[in-house]
Amino acid sequence: MLVTKTRRLVLLISFLFAPLVHADYELVIANGRVIDPETNFDDVRHIGITGGSIKLISLGPLVGDKVINAEGLVVAPGFIDIHSHTPTKLGQRMNLLDGVTTQLDMEAGAFPVSFFGQDYKDGAQLNYGASVAHYAVRSKVMENLKTEYLFGSTDPFRMDGKSWTTPANKEQIQAMRVMINQGIDEGGLGIGLLLDYLTSAVSEDELRMLFEVAGDRQVPIHVHVRRGYTGDNAGLIEVINLAKETKAPLFVVHVTHNAMGKVGEWLEMIDKANQAGANIATETLSYAAGGTSISADVFRHRDWQGMFDITYEDVQWIATGEWLTKETWEKYSREQPGGSVNHHYVKEEWMKTALQWPRMMIATDALPAVNLSIKTNPNVAGTFSRVLGHYVRDTKLLTLSDGLARMSLYQAQWLSQASTDFDKKGRIQQGADADIVIFDPTTVQANAVYGDPYLRPTGIPYVIVGGQLVVSNGELVEGVYPGQRILGDR
Repeated sequence: MLVTKTRRLVLLISFLFAPLVHADYELVIANGRVIDPETNFDDVRHIGITGGSIKLISLGPLVGDKVINAEGLVVAPGFIDIHSHTPTKLGQRMNLLDGVTTQLDMEAGAFPVSFFGQDYKDGAQLNYGASVAHYAVRSKVMENLKTEYLFGSTDPFRMDGKSWTTPANKEQIQAMRVMINQGIDEGGLGIGLLLDYLTSAVSEDELRMLFEVAGDRQVPIHVHVRRGYTGDNAGLIEVINLAKETKAPLFVVHVTHNAMGKVGEWLEMIDKANQAGANIATETLSYAAGGTSISADVFRHRDWQGMFDITYEDVQWIATGEWLTKETWEKYSREQPGGSVNHHYVKEEWMKTALQWPRMMIATDALPAVNLSIKTNPNVAGTFSRVLGHYVRDTKLLTLSDGLARMSLYQAQWLSQASTDFDKKGRIQQGADADIVIFDPTTVQANAVYGDPYLRPTGIPYVIVGGQLVVSNGELVEGVYPGQRILGDR
């Protein structure tokens, strides 16, 4: 009995007076295969993270308050979705499980830009931001409507009003110029231009004004170009010429879905323009169908079946996943003009051509994901895991480092024109933001498909935003909100 008491006393004294071991870092990623696409670094290392940034990349083990054993896993920059329309809690959840750490709407944008991310007002788990929405500025100037974003706006968002169909006069164009500049001053990451949706409305003078502002402010202008028959390049020529004249940084959204079978020709035209001094970038999706409103201009006023070389039976009503007929198409377009469709027309060879272009970026173009009972397109849940599984591992179209660059680094480099925040994203380097995805290259794959869009991917166990775990063991970490609104500083 005495021995036992003495031993307990010795242990207690030893505990009380033992030297305290302080962790050097808040979070350590141990034994992971670290890939930095900017420097082409690819080797096993240990990473120490504190205060939201990478403090050390080490050959030897590190001490942290939390330690992730990443042995056998790849440690890479978190994916930057440069073209997303789903700043919702469900959209955020699905994006994070797919490795997205920054979610941006650069195509449509918002006005004011502070409106983007209303669902995140009590805290975000990923970073987010938007361009200045030309369509919202136009609606305000021409109809005095507050359509701040594609959904949740003060006034109902519709594509059949005066501001979507009627050319603006000189006074209205000047008023738009003032408001676009205001939006950039307030933190817009560029200008979002839904030009194809405004085909009959936007005049040469108005379009030139937008490019002039982008050129003067040196911020990107992201354009859904006017679409023609089966890849007609007239819409591309229009914006390339303006980019050359105004020195505006031009981003052509989802080039594959506009160029179609002529995507190689479109990319050659962009190459030639860049060689002549232009500053033009572009993106592709990793899912083949196009997704948009059934009220889009292309469906209301143009021969969409001829343009896409499809029929009603190639179109899905997204909310239910059903394949349409002429009768159901007319019914939905009449009764639910705000609803969305997936139109299946993009071919795999077009995607492969686009993905092999040296600076191609990958984006989701994800439609709003509101709740699990209302379907959306699978882009929201599987875009980036599909690239890693299908185009990197299975078909070997891309190397792993190349694939990662197309999902993180190139976006960060492009967006640095708008905000210096991006100088520290898209990289695994000392001093970079600790926005990180950790995945298993042997098992990662997308599971989301058309008609069943919310199936989470396989093989992405950890996602870190701002140095904090937001996905752990493949599950979302609730109650952690390290995400930040990213604002332009130009």
